[in-house]
Amino acid sequence: MKRLALILAVLFVAAAPAYADPESNKKAVIEFYEKGLNQKDFDAAAKYFGPKYIQHNPGAPDGIEGFKAFIAMRKEKFPNAKSEIKRAFAEGDFVILHVHGVREPGERGVAIVDIFRLENGKIVEHWDVVQPIPEKAANTNGMF
Repeated sequence: MKRLALILAVLFVAAAPAYADPESNKKAVIEFYEKGLNQKDFDAAAKYFGPKYIQHNPGAPDGIEGFKAFIAMRKEKFPNAKSEIKRAFAEGDFVILHVHGVREPGERGVAIVDIFRLENGKIVEHWDVVQPIPEKAANTNGMF
């Protein structure tokens, strides 16, 4: 009976889903962001993708090839673009970045919230919300 219980326990542990490591996920997304968005190096960023990539931004093409096209466009049209991560949060398989994006030096830029979902430590899904930084705000709190 003890042997059967031990076998069942081993099978249960082996079949249990792998739990996400939020800190590893956060590190992977930050590295992906730096390689892809700032260095504009698709090949370096691509290693962070899982087997699929679901894009929810309606202005961006879907899939890994869609991200590749986005990076090529960014490299060509906005070679000086930089995205500064102000905050990063991770919980389970989700990572959220609060980002200041600037296409050309001297511009106010945009405030971005990027949400990534990972599977087995690889990026498989992305959502974002983008808001232009106004010249004059109704308060003095700032966006970051």
